[in-house]
Amino acid sequence: MSEGTMQRAAQRDDRAQRHQRAKRLRRVLVCAAAVPAVLITAACSSDSGDSTAKSGGESSPRSSGGSSSQPSASASPTVRAAAYGKLPDACAVLSRKTLTDLVPKSGKSGRKGSSDEPSSRASCSWNSLDNNGVKGSQFRWLNVSLLRFDSDVTRGSGDDQAHTYYARQVKDAQAVDGAKGTKAIPLSGTGAEATAVRYDLSKKEGLFKQQTVVARVENVVVTVDYNGAGLAGEKTPDADDLTKAAEKALKEVVASVSSANGAGGAASSPASPSKPASPSGAPSKSPSKSASASASPSESAAKDS
Repeated sequence: MSEGTMQRAAQRDDRAQRHQRAKRLRRVLVCAAAVPAVLITAACSSDSGDSTAKSGGESSPRSSGGSSSQPSASASPTVRAAAYGKLPDACAVLSRKTLTDLVPKSGKSGRKGSSDEPSSRASCSWNSLDNNGVKGSQFRWLNVSLLRFDSDVTRGSGDDQAHTYYARQVKDAQAVDGAKGTKAIPLSGTGAEATAVRYDLSKKEGLFKQQTVVARVENVVVTVDYNGAGLAGEKTPDADDLTKAAEKALKEVVASVSSANGAGGAASSPASPSKPASPSGAPSKSPSKSASASASPSESAAKDS
């Protein structure tokens, strides 16, 4: 090979080498130029994620704070407190004069109920047999019952419970077995509501005139049972006279309830939700059952005669 040929070959090799080096250099430069872009992109991406995270972190407390603001708890239920907190002595609710008029031969004191609970349930009864010899006898029987209801958030106010019981007493008085000529007469001027129920009841001893007067005064129900009969030939007493006498007794008992609790009774502030109902809250245990004319007023007359 000639020297010129060798020189040209060397030059080609040199150019080829320079070309290769230049090519590699461009790739390096391209890569070098690309690296910052990648880093920038990564950094931007990282900042974006961090910003999102921060944004989420900042908004999370706000959203949780908003959701944590629960509505305030509702107030505990209350009910109007019972006006009357106690009952008077049932055997002391009538004046001596009234007792003398209604049951003249009853003696000095009445007979207390066996199931009395001084604060919620009380009753008293009197028997009178006026013996007129061959003309026969006049029999009278009087019973006073009082039932008091406490306010309770489950059962309702004492007034409402008393109203329910009052209505039941009036209804029961009109449904006595064997009663004839039953009449229910609304009364005014006695308690919050009052009714007189009267009827005739035939017994082997004679015809008995029964009067049951019921009144509600606030959270207390008063029931007065009064009956009379002419026995062994005596004339039958007048029903109107007996009704008036029973109404007079009812007014006195209602006044005694108010007096026993002071002029205005108890304060009418809301009752405690935890306050239990009075034992008298069981209307099924009617104290007037013992006072019912169907219980046998004539049996008492027979015993006394």
